[in-house]
Amino acid sequence: MDGNGRWAKKRFLPRVAGHRAGVEAVRKMAHAALDLGLECLTIYAFSSENWKRPAEEVSALMGLLRNFIETDIDHIDQLGIRLRVIGNYQAMSGTLVEMIDDAVARTANNSKATLVVALNYGGRDEIVRAARLLAEKVARGELSPAHVDEAAMAAELYTADLPPVDLIIRTSGEHRLSNFLLWQAAYAEFYFTDTLWPDFDGKELAKALADFGQRERRFGGL
Repeated sequence: MDGNGRWAKKRFLPRVAGHRAGVEAVRKMAHAALDLGLECLTIYAFSSENWKRPAEEVSALMGLLRNFIETDIDHIDQLGIRLRVIGNYQAMSGTLVEMIDDAVARTANNSKATLVVALNYGGRDEIVRAARLLAEKVARGELSPAHVDEAAMAAELYTADLPPVDLIIRTSGEHRLSNFLLWQAAYAEFYFTDTLWPDFDGKELAKALADFGQRERRFGGL
């Protein structure tokens, strides 16, 4: 979800105003995902590298996350959307972790769609974590090294219970993965747009999906 800062700068507003507009775009995407029949939508809300940003901006982002949970979880639940969070979010402040856990538990049985929020997430870190978990199983004698394969690795990822990634949308003119779902993106399709995230709406999502629908996916075959 790129372009919040540039969106604010174009309007001579502080960066936090762009992040607020970005949260509003997330609300729009939740509704658009339902309308378009998407099974699962993952948003990259806060990367493990975002801690490098100024402390004031990080604090503002955490405050927006708290506010989103407090004000939107009722609506998300009523819409029948299941909330999932991936990443090492447990490293965040205790009260925020409790809020996230409560929101996830509350919506766990919803089945209309799944909204996945990547928090304190990094693709490399996820792969390292999965490899460590497999190594611990081998050390305990629970798993043979010969059985460490792609399926075993995938089962230890944060996304083990989620569907495969079909499409990755990158907004604001960026053309890189930025440590997002590195394992899962192996055969994903990519869609790049110059639209800044706060301006990305249901029409933009439908446009991306229409483009995706024209792709021929062979997964390495003919």
